[in-house]
Amino acid sequence: MKNLIFGFAISVLTMGATKDKSNEVEVVLEEGEVAVEVVLEEVEVVGVNYKYLNAIGYRSAAEPVKLLEQKVASFDVKSLDINNDEEQDYNVSFEIPQGKILAVFDNEGEIISTSERFTDISLPLVVSNAIVKKYPGWKITGDIYLATYVKDGELNKTYDLFIEKTNIGKRKVIKTDESGNFL
Repeated sequence: MKNLIFGFAISVLTMGATKDKSNEVEVVLEEGEVAVEVVLEEVEVVGVNYKYLNAIGYRSAAEPVKLLEQKVASFDVKSLDINNDEEQDYNVSFEIPQGKILAVFDNEGEIISTSERFTDISLPLVVSNAIVKKYPGWKITGDIYLATYVKDGELNKTYDLFIEKTNIGKRKVIKTDESGNFL
């Protein structure tokens, strides 16, 4: 990221030194004051796997999940030291201590599908609230987050929650979806 920002700053400074004035508009603010407004061309930057990130909803995910999903989306299959002449799929596993993602990429680097499993992550508020409402006095002692993604198809997110009521020594495993609906 630092290189990108530094490179952008250098290119802007270079453009300033040898700038083409055809995209400048002169604006008179007050008597005697002149400001120059530079109109830049529109640039669209699109990653190959933005559809995956949008579909999976990584922005609202727990931090370890978000970080690994971003790594998966930015992975470049073409950087692998393999023969890319054939049209084939590549299974790539990404792991951190809290969980893992198995991603299937096509030969162009686009994600075809993923299978995700994380343990003991921060739960969405809607899931925690559903447990508290249905099981007052119970404590969540652990969780497993599972997600599957298929390009242009199905997205499934579930939470297996381990709860216990210590004063009576009772334990349960509860399953919910990402909206806190019990399954």
